[in-house]
Amino acid sequence: MSEDLSLTFASMRAAYRNGVTPSALMPAVLARAATGDARAVWIHRLGAAEVMARAAQIERRAAADGLAAMPLYGLPFAVKDNIDTASHPTTAGCPDFAYVPQRSATAVERLEDAGAILIGKTNLDQFATGLVGTRSPYGACTNAFDARYIAGGSSSGSAVAVATGLVSFALGTDTAGSGRVPAAFNNIVGLKPTRGLISAAGVVPACRTLDCVSVFALSCDDAHAVFETARGVDARDSFSRASPTQLPRRVPAAPFRFALPRTRDLEFFGDAQATAAFAAARKLMETLGGTAIEIDFAPFREVAALLYEAPWLAERLAAIKPFFTAHPDSLHEVTRRVIAQGQSYSALDVFEAMYRLQELKRDCDAVWQHADVLVVPTTGTIYRGDEVAADPVGLNTNLGYYTNFVNLLDLCAIAVPAGFRTDGLPAGVTLVAPAFADSLLCGLGRELHAAARVPLGATKFPLPATAVAPS
Repeated sequence: MSEDLSLTFASMRAAYRNGVTPSALMPAVLARAATGDARAVWIHRLGAAEVMARAAQIERRAAADGLAAMPLYGLPFAVKDNIDTASHPTTAGCPDFAYVPQRSATAVERLEDAGAILIGKTNLDQFATGLVGTRSPYGACTNAFDARYIAGGSSSGSAVAVATGLVSFALGTDTAGSGRVPAAFNNIVGLKPTRGLISAAGVVPACRTLDCVSVFALSCDDAHAVFETARGVDARDSFSRASPTQLPRRVPAAPFRFALPRTRDLEFFGDAQATAAFAAARKLMETLGGTAIEIDFAPFREVAALLYEAPWLAERLAAIKPFFTAHPDSLHEVTRRVIAQGQSYSALDVFEAMYRLQELKRDCDAVWQHADVLVVPTTGTIYRGDEVAADPVGLNTNLGYYTNFVNLLDLCAIAVPAGFRTDGLPAGVTLVAPAFADSLLCGLGRELHAAARVPLGATKFPLPATAVAPS
C-alpha cells in the first residue's frame, strides 16, 4: 500500500474500483497497524492469517453478489476493547476481567456483514471510566500530535488508530464524552449517536441506561456511513430503539440558528489558546450561515454534574458489581476509587436525582425552541500526561464540562475538527441536537469541517471533496 493512499472511504473505494483487492492491501494495513504499539493503541491485534482469510472471504462474496451488497467493502476497522468480537478476548482494560465471547457485538456483526475487516481491539480507560486515556494497565495511549499530551478517553486507542491512519474507522463507546473528547484531541470526527440507535448488545456496560456505541472517522461522511450501516433495532438489546418516521427537528444547511453558552458560562480553565480557538469556531459557524444565540448554560452544567456527583455512579457499580466485589485489587486505583463511590447512594437518592433531572431537562429543552443546534467546545482545555497524573480526578472532571450532559438529556452529538491552536494541538467543537437528528448533525458537521481547512487526523491528507452531504 502506497504511503500516498489514505484510508478514507473515498480513497479505499477508488482503489477497489481500479482493480486493487483487499488481499493486496491488507499486508500493508497490518504493517501500518503494528506501528500503533509504540503509542499503546492496541490491546489485541488480529493475526495476519485471520485478516487475510477475511479479505479472501469478502472477495468471494463480491464476485458472487457484487460490491453493492457490501457498503463497507474492504475497509479496515478497530474496536474498543469493551466491545465483543467473537473468539477474541474482551478485557475492558482489566486483564483479570478478560473473557472470550462466542459471538460479536451486534454492531460489529453488522459492520462485518457490510464488508469491513477487523484489525484489532483498542486501548481504553478501564471499564470505560474516564476522559483522559491514562487509566489502563496496557499503557497510556499518547496524543497523535504531541506525546506529552493525553489522547483523551475513554476511547483513546480507537481515536488514535483513526487519527494516525492505522484504520479507516473505529468503534468506541460514549457515556460521558468518551466518543467526543479523544476525537477533539486527535483532530478527527467523533459521532455520539442518539441512545439506542446502534445496539449496545455485546458491549461491557458502564451506565447501561446511558451507554452509546460511538464512531470515530476521518470525516463526517465516513462516520455517517458507519452509523447508517450499524444502526437498527436489535432484539438482543432491550434499550434498542428505532428513529421515528418524522424527525422532530431539522438542522438546515443555511440559514440556521446555533446556541452557545453565554460568555460568563464559558469555561476554559485558564487556557487562552482554547478561548481563542472557540471564538474562531464561532466565526466559522457564522460564515456557514449561522446566527449565534447565547443561552444560559447553567441547567446544562447542573445536568453534567449529576453524572459523577449523583446516583448514576451506582449504575457504574451495578455494571461490574460481582467482579468489583470479588476482585477490587484488580482495578486501576483511580477507577476503583471512582466506581466505589456508587456504594454511598440509596434508592431514595436515585429517585430524587431522577426528579431533578426531569426538571432540568424541561429547562434545557427550551433551547430547541430558539436554536437548531447547540455548539460547545468539545473540551475547555487539554492536559499533559504528567498533569493528569498529579490530579487524575479533578482534571478529568474539567474535561467533562461540555460533554457529561448529553446522554442524560437524550441528545445526539458530533465532535468536529475546527482548526489548530498556535501550539500545534487540535481544537474542535461539538454540535449537539435533539434525539434522532444524527444524520442532520453529520451534514452540518461536514460543512464546518470543510470550512476549517485542516488535514485529516494526524495525516498529511486533505478532506476529500464530496458532492452531497448526508441528508
